Amino acid sequence: MRMKVKATLIGFSAILMWSLLALFTAASGTMPPFQLSAICFSIGSIPGLVVLALKPERLALLKQPAKVWIVGIAGLFGYHFLYFTALRNAPAIEAGLIAYLWPLLIVVGSALLPGERLRWYHVAGAICGLAGTILIVARNGVQFDNAYVMGYSAALACAFTWSGYSLLTRRFEAVSTDVVTGYCLATAALSFLCHLGLETTVWPETATQWVAVAGLGLLPVGAAFYAWDYGVKNGNIQILGVASYAAPVLSTLVLIAFGFAEPSWRIALACLFVTGGAVLAAKDIIFRDRSSAVQPAE
Repeated sequence: MRMKVKATLIGFSAILMWSLLALFTAASGTMPPFQLSAICFSIGSIPGLVVLALKPERLALLKQPAKVWIVGIAGLFGYHFLYFTALRNAPAIEAGLIAYLWPLLIVVGSALLPGERLRWYHVAGAICGLAGTILIVARNGVQFDNAYVMGYSAALACAFTWSGYSLLTRRFEAVSTDVVTGYCLATAALSFLCHLGLETTVWPETATQWVAVAGLGLLPVGAAFYAWDYGVKNGNIQILGVASYAAPVLSTLVLIAFGFAEPSWRIALACLFVTGGAVLAAKDIIFRDRSSAVQPAE
């Protein structure tokens, strides 16, 4: 039980790192998305490469069946490719909301995993989290237009891609997290090819922008994927799915702290929804821990 809680907390650290994504992206300048993705995933592979260099015996752990590599590379690169495609072909608010259905899909899809049972409070917690996300993302309203069907479709495919990757990763629980290094390198290479074919190169102009790019690569587009891999393989995937809705709320709070956004009642209400949803989804762990701490008198 303690190991599962520890793994869940490690997985949650990925969500904390993803909450820095907006801040670092806003501070990174005007670099095109695929170029930024290529650089950040290259940086994100460095910790894994260092570990492999210090412990070369772990290279043997990279020898995995083709299906493991297909799922991993399709998850990381596929998600980002579809997300960028959605933003290019639909308004950011609507595309973002559709793409952010992935936590709910993880919670519902977890019922298909061996040894997992989906309870009503898992779904209710995920819906509360979704409500909080809508309050944050759709602060100026939502309006879906048939003219953006391609973008909406890409966003929906994006949601299914990341939730599918997370659920399938759970089925590869015996596979070492070292493989994420290979996922990052492959995603960097594919992003670079997309950049060459679709974008014009733009480099950061200031030291601050370079620091932001490095921060992206080391944390939300780097260490976060290693932590998420370990968390979904060994932790409570339903709680992680619900807790993922904290990312946009925490991201907004970080932007407020650094002066990129203003506080409002929507943010406070969103925090309440997301926190309440997470507590509801985690009630088994919370109350089990409490009950086990109280021993009956002899």
